[in-house]
Amino acid sequence: MGLKPQVNELWRYIGENEVNAEAIGDLAEFKRGQVIYRLTSFDVRTNGVRYLKTLIHNLAGRLGPESWERLRRIEGREFGHPYSVTYDGEPVCLDYLRAVSDLEFMEKNVDLDGRRVLEIGAGYGRTCHTLMSNKDIVSYTIIDIPTTMALSRKYLRTVLSEEQFGRIDFIPIDEIEESLGSARFDLCVNVDSLAEMSAETFGYYLALIAERCRYFYTNNPVGKYMDKSLDDHARGEEAVARALDAGPLVDVIDIDDNRAVREQARKFVVAYRPDDSWCCVADEWAPPFTWYWQALFQGPAAGR
Repeated sequence: MGLKPQVNELWRYIGENEVNAEAIGDLAEFKRGQVIYRLTSFDVRTNGVRYLKTLIHNLAGRLGPESWERLRRIEGREFGHPYSVTYDGEPVCLDYLRAVSDLEFMEKNVDLDGRRVLEIGAGYGRTCHTLMSNKDIVSYTIIDIPTTMALSRKYLRTVLSEEQFGRIDFIPIDEIEESLGSARFDLCVNVDSLAEMSAETFGYYLALIAERCRYFYTNNPVGKYMDKSLDDHARGEEAVARALDAGPLVDVIDIDDNRAVREQARKFVVAYRPDDSWCCVADEWAPPFTWYWQALFQGPAAGR
């Protein structure tokens, strides 16, 4: 065999500049540096979207037929140009995969058709969009800060039909008492925002839920973390300090340890129960993020 294998120009460059004796060093940290990213995986520091799309693809591959049907009913979910993948011809993004998962957890434990729903902190409106698209929701009331509410109002007006949008009431936080009047709700929903509020505001909302609602669904973090490798504290140390002080659960835990998360979830169920007369109907991990938990609580009025 006269032919000998040759090093191509790409790997000649890599060998001279990125994978060499100097770069390899003593191996103590090589699995977090340039060497490993050239040999086995994509650089996490510059490939966030690639890993996000990989996550979405893998989650989409686990959906059953009924989950796909729920997702397809949500028309307009690609509005706003989210990071998506195409799976079996269907565009899929992480936000609506999570919203469908939330819906399915609720559906297993409470009948949502014909219900009056209250959502505290709707973000841009994905949960409302998902419930209104899949269930016969009689009315949907959103309480939020004015700046965020401007976004959800504009988004939901775009993605929902005129008839669906007409069933939504938007109430800014400084008008809650006068705008709600004597209203009562079958279900209150909170996804990923009560954990960002002060203890006083958190307590106010739990009291409101206990007084006015029959069921309460929540999906929030079980605690705090200080793993700087996740985002290098990109928003600054002051932002980290504010985050650590917010919400009802401020214990710093290892969010990548499933046992630590599961243990902390016991505190989660206690902290998010509206009052002592309410019971937890169901609770479990809320995928895909490691430190999120979900629970459905039932008030005494639900049994009447």
